[in-house]
Amino acid sequence: MTINDFIIELEKLGIKINEEKLNKLERYYELLVEWNEKMNLTGITKKEDVYLKHFYDSLTLIKIVDLNSIQTLCDIGTGAGFPGLVIKIVFPSIKITLVDSLNKRITFLNEVIKELKLEKIDTIHARIEEYGVKNRELYDLVVARAVASLPMLLEYAIPLVKVNGYFVAMKGNNDEFNSINNCLKKLNIRIDNNISFQLPYENSNRLLILFKKESVTNKKYPRKFVEIKNKPL
Repeated sequence: MTINDFIIELEKLGIKINEEKLNKLERYYELLVEWNEKMNLTGITKKEDVYLKHFYDSLTLIKIVDLNSIQTLCDIGTGAGFPGLVIKIVFPSIKITLVDSLNKRITFLNEVIKELKLEKIDTIHARIEEYGVKNRELYDLVVARAVASLPMLLEYAIPLVKVNGYFVAMKGNNDEFNSINNCLKKLNIRIDNNISFQLPYENSNRLLILFKKESVTNKKYPRKFVEIKNKPL
């Protein structure tokens, strides 16, 4: 995906991107490649692949939720900043929190934030199940991209979501729907929408699942990691 392809495909999503934002994404890409030589941030480093599989892919979130109406967003297991940091660059008015369990990734994210002079964005070095215990019902939208199985993701994410807020799981397939009926009941959520599509140019499958939180989450969730892993909801 060339820069021009990127601009055209974003327009199809309803996103018009200006030169300032493009320059920030370009610098983000440069820092990603530079830091990736020192630490393992991503296996994808070719420019056209980063723009397609990281930048564009992150912004497909707008297919299922109106990002212009979101005030607070938490990206759990953000890794090198996908999708949260990309969303911050393109939708700068959203207050964003990036959570990751590896401090080296947080160090990288802080460097990008500083270099790009981004505001209203926080990085948190924490295991997400531990962060969720003390930061309940804070966010309009929580997102996760290829972090864990859907039952685990839901238990991690839903405690962070405001009542009547949303969680979006960004997945590569749709083979987990049958495993979440118990999750829906125990976490007081419902599936509001789901969208399957293919990335342009290389046609890999993508799935966005939108969950709406209908009432306050029981305080026993999230459980400790070992319990979540060994006995999913």
